[in-house]
Amino acid sequence: MDLSSLRPAPGSRKPRKRVGRGPGSGLGKTAGRGHKGRKSRSGGNSPRGYEGGQMPILRRLPKRGFTSPFRREYAVVNLAALARFDAGSTVDPAALAAAGLGGGRGVPVKILGHGKLDRKLVVKAHAFSGSARQAIEALGGTAEVVA
Repeated sequence: MDLSSLRPAPGSRKPRKRVGRGPGSGLGKTAGRGHKGRKSRSGGNSPRGYEGGQMPILRRLPKRGFTSPFRREYAVVNLAALARFDAGSTVDPAALAAAGLGGGRGVPVKILGHGKLDRKLVVKAHAFSGSARQAIEALGGTAEVVA
Protein backbone atom coordinates (compact mmCIF):
# COMPACT_ATOMS: atom_id res chain seq x y z
CA MET A 1 0.00 0.00 0.00
CA ASP A 2 1.29 3.50 -0.83
CA LEU A 3 -0.06 7.06 -1.10
CA SER A 4 -0.84 6.73 -4.81
CA SER A 5 -3.38 4.00 -4.10
CA LEU A 6 -5.47 6.07 -1.64
CA ARG A 7 -8.95 6.95 -2.87
CA PRO A 8 -11.99 8.50 -1.19
CA ALA A 9 -14.64 6.05 -0.02
CA PRO A 10 -17.05 5.11 -2.84
CA GLY A 11 -20.05 7.47 -2.89
CA SER A 12 -18.42 10.06 -0.60
CA ARG A 13 -17.57 12.48 -3.45
CA LYS A 14 -20.08 13.67 -6.05
CA PRO A 15 -19.02 15.21 -9.35
CA ARG A 16 -20.03 18.87 -9.72
CA LYS A 17 -23.22 19.60 -11.66
CA ARG A 18 -22.48 20.89 -15.18
CA VAL A 19 -25.40 22.99 -16.35
CA GLY A 20 -26.25 24.44 -19.73
CA ARG A 21 -24.59 21.65 -21.76
CA GLY A 22 -27.41 20.63 -24.07
CA PRO A 23 -30.69 18.71 -23.86
CA GLY A 24 -29.01 15.35 -23.25
CA SER A 25 -27.63 16.46 -19.91
CA GLY A 26 -31.08 17.13 -18.44
CA LEU A 27 -29.93 20.63 -17.49
CA GLY A 28 -29.69 22.30 -20.90
CA LYS A 29 -31.62 25.27 -22.29
CA THR A 30 -32.56 27.29 -19.15
CA ALA A 31 -30.03 25.40 -16.99
CA GLY A 32 -32.33 24.98 -13.98
CA ARG A 33 -33.04 28.72 -13.74
CA GLY A 34 -36.65 28.65 -14.97
CA HIS A 35 -37.87 31.15 -17.58
CA LYS A 36 -37.06 34.86 -17.73
CA GLY A 37 -37.04 37.18 -14.73
CA ARG A 38 -34.34 38.61 -12.58
CA LYS A 39 -32.92 35.34 -11.21
CA SER A 40 -32.55 33.81 -14.66
CA ARG A 41 -30.15 36.49 -15.89
CA SER A 42 -26.42 36.29 -15.46
CA GLY A 43 -25.15 38.14 -12.42
CA GLY A 44 -28.72 38.70 -11.34
CA ASN A 45 -30.11 38.49 -7.89
CA SER A 46 -31.62 40.99 -5.49
CA PRO A 47 -29.54 43.15 -3.18
CA ARG A 48 -29.75 42.47 0.56
CA GLY A 49 -32.99 43.83 2.00
CA TYR A 50 -34.77 44.03 -1.37
CA GLU A 51 -38.47 43.24 -1.03
CA GLY A 52 -39.65 43.09 -4.63
CA GLY A 53 -40.28 46.81 -5.01
CA GLN A 54 -42.16 47.13 -1.73
CA MET A 55 -40.68 49.75 0.60
CA PRO A 56 -38.06 47.77 2.58
CA ILE A 57 -38.55 47.33 6.32
CA LEU A 58 -35.31 49.18 7.00
CA ARG A 59 -36.81 52.27 5.38
CA ARG A 60 -40.36 51.77 6.72
CA LEU A 61 -39.27 51.84 10.36
CA PRO A 62 -38.19 55.09 12.01
CA LYS A 63 -34.61 55.70 13.03
CA ARG A 64 -34.22 56.03 16.79
CA GLY A 65 -31.52 56.61 19.35
CA PHE A 66 -27.98 57.80 19.36
CA THR A 67 -24.59 56.18 19.97
CA SER A 68 -21.98 58.40 21.55
CA PRO A 69 -18.64 58.27 19.73
CA PHE A 70 -16.93 58.94 23.08
CA ARG A 71 -18.39 55.94 24.93
CA ARG A 72 -15.84 54.02 27.04
CA GLU A 73 -16.24 50.26 27.43
CA TYR A 74 -15.13 48.94 30.83
CA ALA A 75 -14.31 45.44 32.02
CA VAL A 76 -16.68 45.20 35.00
CA VAL A 77 -15.52 43.57 38.25
CA ASN A 78 -17.88 43.24 41.24
CA LEU A 79 -16.83 43.41 44.89
CA ALA A 80 -17.71 39.75 45.40
CA ALA A 81 -14.97 38.80 42.92
CA LEU A 82 -12.34 40.67 44.96
CA ALA A 83 -12.77 38.17 47.83
CA ARG A 84 -10.25 35.85 46.14
CA PHE A 85 -7.39 38.25 46.96
CA ASP A 86 -5.54 38.09 50.31
CA ALA A 87 -6.22 40.73 52.96
CA GLY A 88 -3.93 43.75 52.67
CA SER A 89 -2.89 42.97 49.10
CA THR A 90 -2.88 45.45 46.23
CA VAL A 91 -5.41 44.73 43.50
CA ASP A 92 -4.60 46.51 40.23
CA PRO A 93 -5.68 45.90 36.62
CA ALA A 94 -2.66 43.60 36.06
CA ALA A 95 -3.57 41.47 39.11
CA LEU A 96 -7.19 41.30 37.97
CA ALA A 97 -6.15 40.19 34.48
CA ALA A 98 -3.86 37.52 35.97
CA ALA A 99 -6.81 36.23 38.03
CA GLY A 100 -8.97 36.15 34.88
CA LEU A 101 -11.22 38.99 36.02
CA GLY A 102 -10.02 42.15 34.27
CA GLY A 103 -10.01 43.00 30.62
CA GLY A 104 -6.29 42.55 30.01
CA ARG A 105 -4.15 44.99 28.07
CA GLY A 106 -5.71 48.30 27.12
CA VAL A 107 -9.16 47.58 28.58
CA PRO A 108 -10.09 49.89 31.48
CA VAL A 109 -11.48 48.27 34.65
CA LYS A 110 -14.46 49.49 36.67
CA ILE A 111 -15.25 48.17 40.15
CA LEU A 112 -18.97 47.84 40.96
CA GLY A 113 -20.57 47.36 44.39
CA HIS A 114 -22.42 44.06 43.89
CA GLY A 115 -21.68 41.50 46.62
CA LYS A 116 -19.89 41.67 49.97
CA LEU A 117 -16.23 42.42 50.66
CA ASP A 118 -14.85 41.13 53.98
CA ARG A 119 -11.19 42.18 53.88
CA LYS A 120 -9.08 45.30 53.67
CA LEU A 121 -7.63 45.80 50.17
CA VAL A 122 -5.82 48.47 48.21
CA VAL A 123 -7.80 48.54 44.96
CA LYS A 124 -6.50 50.40 41.91
CA ALA A 125 -8.84 50.69 38.92
CA HIS A 126 -9.84 53.13 36.20
CA ALA A 127 -13.28 53.79 37.73
CA PHE A 128 -15.38 52.93 40.80
CA SER A 129 -19.10 53.06 41.46
CA GLY A 130 -20.11 55.04 44.54
CA SER A 131 -21.22 51.97 46.50
CA ALA A 132 -18.02 50.07 45.65
CA ARG A 133 -15.79 52.94 46.83
CA GLN A 134 -17.85 53.22 50.03
CA ALA A 135 -17.62 49.47 50.78
CA ILE A 136 -13.84 49.34 50.20
CA GLU A 137 -13.18 52.39 52.39
CA ALA A 138 -15.55 51.18 55.13
CA LEU A 139 -13.22 48.22 55.72
CA GLY A 140 -10.16 50.49 55.92
CA GLY A 141 -8.99 49.84 52.37
CA THR A 142 -8.30 52.40 49.67
CA ALA A 143 -9.84 52.90 46.24
CA GLU A 144 -7.35 54.58 43.91
CA VAL A 145 -8.23 55.77 40.41
CA VAL A 146 -5.55 54.88 37.85
CA ALA A 147 -5.11 57.14 34.83
